[in-house]
Amino acid sequence: MEKILLEDISRQAIQIKERYELYHNNIERWHQKISNTYTHPPKKSISTPVEWDDDKKFNPYYVLKRNKQIARSVSKKIRNGTYKPNKPFSKQIPKKGGGVRNLSIYQIQDSAVSYRMYKNLIQKNRHRFSSFSYAYRNDRNLHFAIDDIFNEFKTTHRIFVAEFDFKKFFESIQHEYLYEQLNSNGFNVSEIELNTIKSFIGNEFGMGIPLGTSISLFLANVVCWKLDRDLEDLGVRFARYADDTVIWTKDYHKISKAFDVIQKFSDDSGIKINHSKSDGISLLKRSDMTTEFKSHKEYVEFLGYKISTELISIKDSSVERIKSHISSLLYKNLLQPLNSIPIHYSNIPTGGRDKNFLGAIMEIRRYLYGNLSEELLKKYMNGTYKVLNFKGVMSFYPLINDVGLLKYLDSWLISTILNVVELRRKKLIKNNRNFIDFQPPFGLNKEELLAHCKQTVIGTKEGVMEIPSFLRIYNALKLGVLNNGIEVVMNSRSLYY
Repeated sequence: MEKILLEDISRQAIQIKERYELYHNNIERWHQKISNTYTHPPKKSISTPVEWDDDKKFNPYYVLKRNKQIARSVSKKIRNGTYKPNKPFSKQIPKKGGGVRNLSIYQIQDSAVSYRMYKNLIQKNRHRFSSFSYAYRNDRNLHFAIDDIFNEFKTTHRIFVAEFDFKKFFESIQHEYLYEQLNSNGFNVSEIELNTIKSFIGNEFGMGIPLGTSISLFLANVVCWKLDRDLEDLGVRFARYADDTVIWTKDYHKISKAFDVIQKFSDDSGIKINHSKSDGISLLKRSDMTTEFKSHKEYVEFLGYKISTELISIKDSSVERIKSHISSLLYKNLLQPLNSIPIHYSNIPTGGRDKNFLGAIMEIRRYLYGNLSEELLKKYMNGTYKVLNFKGVMSFYPLINDVGLLKYLDSWLISTILNVVELRRKKLIKNNRNFIDFQPPFGLNKEELLAHCKQTVIGTKEGVMEIPSFLRIYNALKLGVLNNGIEVVMNSRSLYY
């Protein structure tokens, strides 16, 4: 145990250390960039996580120096039954719909213990969970849920759906109900594992499990075991990702009974239904169909996706977030540097070259594609490369097939670039009388700008300034899913939805 725990503690500390050093390096690169962009750049400011000041064992550098000593002490306590995690550092994370979510940050050695117990428990017990439960497992993920839902929806023109969300799911779990499910449903849990579970959530029958530690992910699925089983016994199809649940069936009587199952689970577990976020029962239909039902819809939104009987798309709020981020990149690169008077000489285009415009295009490509270039994408599409590592924002949506949305986003992108370039031209003329505005990218229409960017050679490389495309990255993702599967193509961080 001591050897395994040493590896886990070291791995956790190295991950935190690497994240901090990446942040540090990004700040340094940012400061170097703005020093060459602004006449009076702001001072560089680097901070450390606040929990590092709370206790040294949150600090990865401290833990890595003493990892053997810490692993020996913790493993001894686990073996003799005296292990208790230290008090976690509490952070409040703003929630999208308002309010806050309480996140518990455990010291590195306690986080490692929780992770090891989670890995052991999920390995031994994953066969006990429903195949319709997709969260916090090593054999399921959110994209599998989307794939399964769409492949059910597309076989029918209309179907009844029920959508439910629970209020303060982790905070509301009743310990008595949790232990009842853990003890009565055939889960393989050793005495050491049970003692560790109790050390994290408490021996007394209270309420809530900590959000921010791995072992809680296993317990969240345990709590919903009976809910999943009751829905299966009812004969409906469903997908549950933690507290987000969508249920569907062609039988209205069954969908009504499913509501009763959800309500009973809420009453028994103490986890209240979030009625403001739960649409309840609706008829899902094709967009061209009429219906006799008042409560109907043409799509459901689930885990960032929008799913209909015809298409998998990105939900509207996520589309707006993507557009907002791209707009901010254009503003940051093309307009904000011109607000500093006098304008730094490096921000004034000369000789048909606009450093700021190139920077904006490259940042947008990095946001959409990750670290992939246009050249790599083309080689992948023609078969030169067999596997690519997708990391951009579009890799969070590897299953979309809404080509109409992607064409709209490509059109929106070029129109937005043209509008911002025109604003940049006007600002340059206003603040610098010597500026010559008939050089590219100024004064070009849509087709001319696309051609100019595609044909421009930077150094010896072509395509560096080519305007990225939602449709191009979609085609690459689609090919990757067909050839290698969802898990190879999807962004690894989408597991932490």
